[in-house]
Amino acid sequence: MTPLDDRLAEQLSMGVTGLDDIMNGGLSRGRLFLLEGSPGTGKTTIGLQFLLAGRDAKERVLYVTMSETEDELRATAASHGWSLDGVDIFELVPPENLLDEAQQQSLLYSSDLELGETTSRIFEVFERIKPDRVVLDSLSEIRLLAQGSLRYRRQILTLKHYFAKARATVLMLDDLTSDSNDKTVHSVAHGVLRLEELSPDYGAERRRMRVLKYRGRHFRGGYHDFVIRPGGVQVYPRLVSGEHHEGYSHDVVATRLPRLNALLGGGIERGSSVLLLGPAGTGKSLLALTFLLGAVERGERVGMFIFDEERALLFQRALGVGIDMQRMVDQGQLVVEQVDAAQMTPGEFSARVRQHVEAGVRTVAIDSLNGYQSAMPEEQALVLHIHELLQYLNRRGVTSFLTVAQHGLVGDMKSPVDVTYLADTVVLLRYFEAAGRVRRAISVVKKRASAHEDTIREYRIASDGFQLGEPLTQFQGVLRGVPTMTGDEHERRLMPDAS
Repeated sequence: MTPLDDRLAEQLSMGVTGLDDIMNGGLSRGRLFLLEGSPGTGKTTIGLQFLLAGRDAKERVLYVTMSETEDELRATAASHGWSLDGVDIFELVPPENLLDEAQQQSLLYSSDLELGETTSRIFEVFERIKPDRVVLDSLSEIRLLAQGSLRYRRQILTLKHYFAKARATVLMLDDLTSDSNDKTVHSVAHGVLRLEELSPDYGAERRRMRVLKYRGRHFRGGYHDFVIRPGGVQVYPRLVSGEHHEGYSHDVVATRLPRLNALLGGGIERGSSVLLLGPAGTGKSLLALTFLLGAVERGERVGMFIFDEERALLFQRALGVGIDMQRMVDQGQLVVEQVDAAQMTPGEFSARVRQHVEAGVRTVAIDSLNGYQSAMPEEQALVLHIHELLQYLNRRGVTSFLTVAQHGLVGDMKSPVDVTYLADTVVLLRYFEAAGRVRRAISVVKKRASAHEDTIREYRIASDGFQLGEPLTQFQGVLRGVPTMTGDEHERRLMPDAS
């Protein structure tokens, strides 16, 4: 490979967290790329980050703006805490003579003069600066001056060949305000990225991006969530579980409760997923905390992501059953993140979980999937996201616990989304009425890895945590909520009432 081939094969970082991963390394040097999206999707911010990455790599960089003033660009940079020192900005405005009405009345159309003058001035500043990276903002202005698809295509081809001859990497921005269906540049550009903004019925706007084209390069397809925050654009690549494999032992890990171990057939297999299913108030969160506490006592680092409950309130409730979450957090054994479903996209959530796993977390609890669903109302997409997330955790040897609140209190329960087939183990929590009291029952209805106890046990939440009783062998219909007694009254095995 010649030195020129080496230079052209080089990949240039976009300077955007996560975007290089999606594009399998960044942009190919010396090529022309298109970044398109409606106004407000973050094109200018990404363009600036692309140039700042080049400046930091000791390259010459140029921003040619036809739609924003230099003051507006510098204000945008300042809002992110950036300095544009070392970034050449060329503000391209119509020539003064073209604004004179007397000059516009000629045998030539003014658009012809403007387009030729615009191109000439771009070439002049390029020859003067000789940049390695160029951002051209925006193509909508050139499209309007061209006044036709044929002239527009010829103009883009002229720019492409000129920049390619100079071995510059060019990022063209298009705000799609003129004709969103015009694919002229798509066939000319080496790669095409599209930014989109979605407006849910409630909550903040959601942004996502997709690579539509990248010649000769494998890239991560599909939609990827991204956000614009102080400091720039952050992209969250779509999680693909098949890319992650880690060898680990599938040993059975016992819980802190002997009777719960008996119910689970010995315990939980490392790297498996456990679904805690039941109506509100049955103690799903506290049961998940019981599993997490056992992991901490084994020396594991654990993480909990809470959607529905305030962090401080959860800490207080846990302390009431003998679990000091604050102490575990202070000692670095537990990571607790409060997730606002109205502000966070599923892609960002998966990225947060992955970040903690790569930092050493080996047990994860998500409380609850109802809140996770609120972040993405489309049920089918939700199931796919959960599938990829659980597969990723399993392949990394991470044991995961997920809670789902069912609708109703007794009798026929309904879940907002059926994910029971995704989990390796399903633990069912229920209310039932007996002896004039509302009681709770627990059972394991599914366990892939091993046999489990098929009984139903009563449990109680006391000051020292979960307490399980003997199997309810003298009752029938416990899961329906109103059981009938099948044995003698003195033989029934209900837990004694707390005094």
